[in-house]
Amino acid sequence: MIRSSRSRLTEKDLHIFDGDSLFDAIARTVCHAGCLPRKELYEAWEVARRVRRRFRGGRIVDLACGHGLLAQILLLLDDSSPTALAVDRRIPKSATTVSESLNSNWQRLTNRIQFIETDICDIKLHQNDVIVSAHACGGLTDLILERAVEAGARVAVLPCCHNLKDGELGGLEGWMDGPLAMDSARASWVRFQGYKVYTQLIPSDITPKNRLLMAEPELNRRGNPEL
Repeated sequence: MIRSSRSRLTEKDLHIFDGDSLFDAIARTVCHAGCLPRKELYEAWEVARRVRRRFRGGRIVDLACGHGLLAQILLLLDDSSPTALAVDRRIPKSATTVSESLNSNWQRLTNRIQFIETDICDIKLHQNDVIVSAHACGGLTDLILERAVEAGARVAVLPCCHNLKDGELGGLEGWMDGPLAMDSARASWVRFQGYKVYTQLIPSDITPKNRLLMAEPELNRRGNPEL
């Protein structure tokens, strides 16, 4: 099976996900919805489970959210997050279909996720938020990192569509390819803002743009060291 496929998952694919795991249950629900690319399911799952190993609780804010699947999986993985916002300038109509399908299987998701069509600069962020974005294109990744730092919030991004002409490469392009130089510069910038940085990879057979950057403040706003 090609996990990077952009083909929609449908009920014809149910046999692939016949296990008892949470992932298989989510995948079957997505198949019943019949409108989500296979790649998007695997990306959201791989990002979500790595984020939850680091960051628990907090309101989830999924910026440049697409179908909002990442936000909903994060709620399923950690029920201590009270709510989630899924924000994008244009949210696909099929996002409602995906959300309704998930709600039908997990009643605890009902009324806990809000989809908002707006510019991400218009969303008020808070220190306790967990801000996430899978494949925010180009400079959107930098904007999301900047907004998270302004709020003093935890953040996780999976960058893509690197704009090498206008982006900051940190002078590293002589040692490494452009996209890697840019993501390295991003990690250094976040660290310079007083954040602890964690870098991981999701499987490259899902996407070649597989560098996951996670960060949290070294000190919270009360001045207490990270536990």
